[in-house]
Amino acid sequence: MTSTEPTAPSGTNASSGTNASSGTTPATESSPATASTPSTKSSLIWARRRSTVARFWASYRTRRAGLLGLAGLTLIALLALTAPWTVGADVQSVTQAPGTALEPPSAEFPLGTDQFGRSLLGLLIWGARISLLVGLLAAVLSVAIGTLVGIIAGHYGGWFSTVVMRITDWFLVMPTLVLAIVLATVMSRSMWTVVLAIGVTSWPTTARLVRAQTIAVESRPYIERATALGGGHGHVMGKHVLPNVMPLVLAQTTLGISTAILTEATLAFLGLGDPTVVSWGGMLQDARDAGAVSSGHWWYLAPPGIAIALVALAFTLCGRAVESVLNPKLGVGR
Repeated sequence: MTSTEPTAPSGTNASSGTNASSGTTPATESSPATASTPSTKSSLIWARRRSTVARFWASYRTRRAGLLGLAGLTLIALLALTAPWTVGADVQSVTQAPGTALEPPSAEFPLGTDQFGRSLLGLLIWGARISLLVGLLAAVLSVAIGTLVGIIAGHYGGWFSTVVMRITDWFLVMPTLVLAIVLATVMSRSMWTVVLAIGVTSWPTTARLVRAQTIAVESRPYIERATALGGGHGHVMGKHVLPNVMPLVLAQTTLGISTAILTEATLAFLGLGDPTVVSWGGMLQDARDAGAVSSGHWWYLAPPGIAIALVALAFTLCGRAVESVLNPKLGVGR
C-alpha cells in the first residue's frame, strides 16, 4: 500500500505536468499570431498609404492645369530618358556633324543646325537630360537644407532659433543669382558645382515656411504627450514633426524645380555651366557666341528658350496643383 501511495501523487504530478504542458501549449500556439502582428501592422500601414495616394490622385486629377503640366513633364521626361537611343550621343560631337553651319529648319533638320552643323532638335532632346537633372537635384538639395534648418529652429526655439533665423534672413535678402554666380566662379566648372551653387543659395524660403509649420505642429497636445512619455528631441522631430511638414516640403520641391532650371540656364548662359555637357542654357550661350541674335538666326535661339519656358511652366502648374490638393484652404482654381 505504501508503494502505491506515492504512485498516486506521482500520477497527480504527471497529470499536473500534463496540465502545465497543456497550459503552455496554447501559449506556443498563440506565438505565431503574436509573430504575425508586425506583418499585420505593416500591411495596415501600406494599406493606409495606398489609400492616401489614391485620395491624392483622385483630387489631383480634378485640376486640369495640373494634369496639363504633368502630361507635358511626362512627355519631356520620356524624350530625355530615351535620348541615347532616339538621337544618340554622337549628336554632341562637333567633328561628326551631319549638316552645315546654321542651316535653317528643313525636312532633314526640323529645327535647323548650330554653328557646327549639329542638329538642334537632337541637341534640344539631349540637353533636356542635363537641365532636368540639374533642376531636380538642386531643388532637392535646397529643400533638404531648408527643411532641416526649419525643423531644428522651430523645435528648439529660444536664442538658437533667433540666431538661425537671422542667418536665414541674411541669405534671404541676398540675391540668389549673385551668390550662385560667386560660388560657380570660385569653384570648378562642372554640373555638380551648378547643383551645389543653386542648392546652397535658395533654401531660406523653405526654412522659414517649415519653421512656421513646425511651431504650429508642436503646439498640438499629442506632442506634449509624446514628450511626457519620454520622447526625445529626435523622436519628436522625426516621428511627429517631419511627417506633418512633408506635404509642404513636397509642394515646395515641385515649385523649386522650375526656379532651379531657370537658374541653371542663367548660369550656363553666363558661361558658368559645365562646358563638357549640352544643356538648354548652354545652347543659348552658344547661340549668343555664334552671333545668332545679330544675324537673325532665330531657329538657334527660339527652341531652347521655349523649352525652358515650357518646362518651368509645367512644373509651376504641377506645384500649384499639388499645393491646392494638400491644402484645400488655398482655394486654387481647378
